[in-house]
Amino acid sequence: MARKLPRKDVVVVGLGWTGSILSYELAKQGLDVVAIERGPWRDTASDFPPGYGQDELRYGVRLDMFLRPEQETLTVRNKMSETALPVRKFAGFLPGNGVGGAGLHWNGQTWRFLPSDFNLRTHITERYGASKIPEDMTIQDWPVTYDELEPYYDRFEKLAGISGKAGNLNGKIQPGGNPFEGWRSSEYPTPPLKQNYGSALFAEAAKKMGYAPFPRPSGNISEGYTNPLGVTMGQCTYCGFCERFGCGNYSKSSPQVCVLPALMRLPNFAVQTESEVTRINLDNTGKKATGVTYVDTSGEEWEQPADLVLVCAFSLFNVRLLLLSGIGAPYDPQSGKGVVGRNYAYQTTSGVSVILKDKVLNNFIATGSGGMMIDEFNGDNFDHKDLDFIGGGYIGSGQTGARPITTRPVPKGTPRWGSQWKKATAETYNRAYNIGTHGSSYSYRDCYLDLDPTYKDRLGRPLMRMTFDFHDNEIKMSQFLTDKTAEIMKTLDPVELTASPRKGPWNSTIYQTTHNTGGTVMGNDPKDSVVNRYCQSWDVSNVFVPGGASVFPQNAGYNPTGTVGALAYWTADAIKNRYLKNPGPLV
Repeated sequence: MARKLPRKDVVVVGLGWTGSILSYELAKQGLDVVAIERGPWRDTASDFPPGYGQDELRYGVRLDMFLRPEQETLTVRNKMSETALPVRKFAGFLPGNGVGGAGLHWNGQTWRFLPSDFNLRTHITERYGASKIPEDMTIQDWPVTYDELEPYYDRFEKLAGISGKAGNLNGKIQPGGNPFEGWRSSEYPTPPLKQNYGSALFAEAAKKMGYAPFPRPSGNISEGYTNPLGVTMGQCTYCGFCERFGCGNYSKSSPQVCVLPALMRLPNFAVQTESEVTRINLDNTGKKATGVTYVDTSGEEWEQPADLVLVCAFSLFNVRLLLLSGIGAPYDPQSGKGVVGRNYAYQTTSGVSVILKDKVLNNFIATGSGGMMIDEFNGDNFDHKDLDFIGGGYIGSGQTGARPITTRPVPKGTPRWGSQWKKATAETYNRAYNIGTHGSSYSYRDCYLDLDPTYKDRLGRPLMRMTFDFHDNEIKMSQFLTDKTAEIMKTLDPVELTASPRKGPWNSTIYQTTHNTGGTVMGNDPKDSVVNRYCQSWDVSNVFVPGGASVFPQNAGYNPTGTVGALAYWTADAIKNRYLKNPGPLV
């Protein structure tokens, strides 16, 4: 039987970006807050100092900071007719483990979604007609607009010190920025990063073709910066060890760098690490949460009573916790009814690699989110009337660090070992470059999350089952984006060019991205959403899922963290200014 702890005002499940932002905002409000985190405590000074933080074997290959399947895994399949099998080694995507979560090991690419991404179904229908949307596609409008979220995007960017150049300030297009972005109320808090040679070449080629290249918004910051919480960040040193690594320079935005130094000073906040929340407890009506139950590393079970439960884990695990807790009706793809697990979506990425003549790119000088981008083919920035797909993505040249163990570009036909391979590696390493596309992933009736009927975890609970595959719409879009990228790179007259559009079926053993979205979708109608416009459960009003990517109705052609951060602040304000004054359903 679980041992009962003293009551708290708020219990937060997971201490990544959303958990730390919500904890800070509510603790500053005077509430007694405790966060429960499955993984270990991680801190910049002790866990990844510059002396060994760039250990590629430890962090990049052996994945020291990531979730282990023995902690939690899931089963995957491409089709409903298949039997899902357990992931025994995370590869296709990499959930984080520990305080900071995915916000610790990310690259730092911090985008805003387009205004039309928030009313997607309405926008597509009005511009092209309802028949443009495939019959089995289940995209839907968000319950919030870009205009409503703009102030919260701004708050998150200032918290994280994001580097970039505005393209649209209060409706006026700005030279040097992204002319397609939604309006911004202010410039980025820090100027753009310096660009490396490869990105400069891409930008020059793109500009000659009539496109408008701009520096990628970056959580690796260009200069020293003190955020509104009084936390100071350092200038990026372009070491290139960002994705899969912590930043020992305090230059990459993360909960550790931007929030926790201020949060941990608050006496009414506490964190319980290496403890896994196993369920959200409900009263006998099933309409009110009474707290959570968790298990610590010794296997002992604890009950943490609380008035408010905030579900802030990684997107996939938010979904599983609600399913295991019986909050919301599980989604049934046969009938189309139910909501929890519905509208799972991913990201559709592809790339073009080139080997250039007589260029020295110095690929080791890099940042996780530096680079030059074009946005002409994202969302509905271009006319889809004569195309057989909807959606799009950005195209860009980023140099994220040519780490020597995993980065060995060689020309086609080179042996995979031996003296010729070594010679080709030496000759090619500094002349090879990759340009990526980052496309949308729209939701479909047969792409969803549910509890696996066969496999269970160490505590006897069903694993979550993922059913996902790329659909024709996304395959055609990826081919289009990849062709456009190849057109640009051919102007640089490369020795070799290899275009790799995304093909199906989706393969969970090949890394593509960790951008998993949906499953606890936000919406205006409880028939097609799990939470309302304030990320509050329709079924249990003192449970919120505040801003994790699990609330996205579908995924846009951008990295999700900027929108995750904006939604965290949006939800925090709703709790502070609405819920606490009158606890109960906000809609």
